[in-house]
Amino acid sequence: MVERYAREQMSSKWTQQARYAAWLEVEKAAVKAWNKLGLIPDEDCEKIVKNATFSVERIEEIEAITKHDLIAFNTSVSESLGEESRWFHYGMTSSDAVDTGVALQMRDSLEIIIEDVKMLMESIKIRAYEHKMTLMVGRSHGIHGEPITFGLTLAVWYDEVARHLKNLEETMDVIAVGQISGAMGNFAHAPLELEEYAMAELGLKPEPCSNQVIHRDRYARLATSLALLASSVEKFAVQVRHLQRTEVYEAEEYFAKGQKGSSAMPHKRNPILTENITGLARMIRAYVTPALENVALWHERDISHSSTERFWLPDAFITTDFMLHRMNSVIANLTVMPENMMKNLNLTGGLVFSQRVLLELPLAGVSREDAYRIVQRNAMKVWEEIQQGKSTTNEKGESLYLQYLLADEELRNSLSEEQIRECFNFDYYTKNVDKIFERVFNK
Repeated sequence: MVERYAREQMSSKWTQQARYAAWLEVEKAAVKAWNKLGLIPDEDCEKIVKNATFSVERIEEIEAITKHDLIAFNTSVSESLGEESRWFHYGMTSSDAVDTGVALQMRDSLEIIIEDVKMLMESIKIRAYEHKMTLMVGRSHGIHGEPITFGLTLAVWYDEVARHLKNLEETMDVIAVGQISGAMGNFAHAPLELEEYAMAELGLKPEPCSNQVIHRDRYARLATSLALLASSVEKFAVQVRHLQRTEVYEAEEYFAKGQKGSSAMPHKRNPILTENITGLARMIRAYVTPALENVALWHERDISHSSTERFWLPDAFITTDFMLHRMNSVIANLTVMPENMMKNLNLTGGLVFSQRVLLELPLAGVSREDAYRIVQRNAMKVWEEIQQGKSTTNEKGESLYLQYLLADEELRNSLSEEQIRECFNFDYYTKNVDKIFERVFNK
């Protein structure tokens, strides 16, 4: 875990103290379950639940000798108890405590991530409505396509994050699972009722059929869900980075007073936050491979998964949490420049309206092939002018493409001047924005 990219609310869930506290919570739940089943006397149960504690330092001292962290933990806890300690960890195997404890950590951490996602969605929604009708050019292959609005871009982001929210909520059901099924998962030393009582106490579901561990396809589902989310957040970050390029300059990360962009070039205002998000997303995706490879353990279990999970589980949650908060800040504080969006929309001298003209010609009886030929040949003239650095508007402010179309005799045989000019109306491209927003934000 890199402290630079960690928020205390999440990182505190993955300290050694938190790890052992989760184990203790599981062990106490098992004690209560045994008490309910009549094995552990009420007095001993009350003593364990009230007095059982541990010391991280003491566990580390014991583990240096035992080379087994769960045994060291049990010993440390037993030192805080009297004769009732004989019931601590009764009928359980290490993974019963460890995997169920991790389930508690994953559940609590995923709850934070889900709230983060809802926060991000709200910020996107606010900015989407703010720029619902802010015209900009849509791009494919990085090249100008047709007019859209910045609000539509944000609506796409919102809808995508909404899918991730649903996926994460479903993933919660997959990972909020625990076990107390014994060394081989056969319940030889404890009845199924023990597990059911203990999981109810912990707010988890029992693993229907475990062996010695919770099955790692559940963990892999978590890793892939976080990676998918990170990839979408990176998608948004990359678009902000593109919009901030000097040649585009349609949006910009908030640049605070006193902020510096470069040690050498004082004028620089760099998209450092979204670049950082791109890097963080790469790390989150990297955790998918060990999670997937952990699914295939030897027979009922081995511990090849254990070392990787000490890395990827804390880091995936901590990094995702930080990334979501950073992206939320970027969107909430994003500087949007509608004037530059309009300037860029007009940059290609009206070429963005070519499809509108193309679709009008078949309505006038022109074949698709002839229509395409007429529209494209005039578009190519505009590209040649742009290549030579010439103005794309005349002294009246009319676009170069409109001028060429109006002068094309073959086109004028099919469309009137009024019909051609109507093709250059921006309202045509925004007429369904309200309906799209209805689909996205009110479903």
